[in-house]
Amino acid sequence: MSAPSVASIEQFAGKGAARAAQRKRNRAGLNAGSQRRPRWVTYVLLAAVLVISFYPLYYSFLLASSTADDIARHPIPSLIPGGHLMENFHRVLDADIGFWKAVSNSVLVAVITSVSVVLFSTLAGFAFAKLRFRGRGPLLVFVIATTAVPTQLGVVPLFLVMKQLGWIGQLQAVIVPGLVTAFGVFWMTQYLEAALPYELIEAARVDGASMFRTFWSIALPAARPAATMLALFTFVASWTNFFWPFIVLGSSNPTLPVALQLLQATFFKDMSLIMAGVVLSVIPLLLLFVVAGRQLVAGIMQGAIKG
Repeated sequence: MSAPSVASIEQFAGKGAARAAQRKRNRAGLNAGSQRRPRWVTYVLLAAVLVISFYPLYYSFLLASSTADDIARHPIPSLIPGGHLMENFHRVLDADIGFWKAVSNSVLVAVITSVSVVLFSTLAGFAFAKLRFRGRGPLLVFVIATTAVPTQLGVVPLFLVMKQLGWIGQLQAVIVPGLVTAFGVFWMTQYLEAALPYELIEAARVDGASMFRTFWSIALPAARPAATMLALFTFVASWTNFFWPFIVLGSSNPTLPVALQLLQATFFKDMSLIMAGVVLSVIPLLLLFVVAGRQLVAGIMQGAIKG
């Protein structure tokens, strides 16, 4: 005997039961698809993508472990690292660029912007996805349309605003413009639209929870997988951001990318020194992915199964 259709379930048991039945069937289809083993072509393509993605980082490591003379004689080094990596690291740390101050500035900016983007984007995404108010659609379209505006177009007016506020050379000039992003709002809106059932919101409201309490206790935990990805991407983008911090901070109070730029502010560019600084700046990101990667993938899979 075949199972009743979703339309029949909705007709006799209501929309909530129909959505639950649809999720159960999607989960069954996902589990059935996951039992099929990938073919060898998949492994070959994945290996090729891995090698292509990893080689630029390994090439930087090779240059960082060489000397300026070796790089001048052999611009394309051998695949075997040299023995000058730690020496070049010490040269970067001893250079007059304020390395540790730049690291602390980058950590402060990246952590604050990541937490803020996740909080405000999830709050806005919850409103756009589950609340009904006048102008919701046009306002969401306007927010998404701002992503089409190049960053360079807003540099001059933003710089003038920061100058009027007296924030030139201060970290808040980098933190405040990045407290929320249009991509984050769009990302969380799309996720909460599918992952958060209306029944949970209605149940919370019936129990007397305020709208903010409903967001904090219901929407925010449901958005955890997408929020984890958004936090990670925002942290990486903030850590590697060079354009705006270079303009508004300069060399007086730099973040790490701006400080590394000072390593090549001479007529002679020591590529071994520059690449050693690049490798040092990448190490925290690699550690972050090692620590958070498993939780990130687990959160994504958990959200996909529950959604």
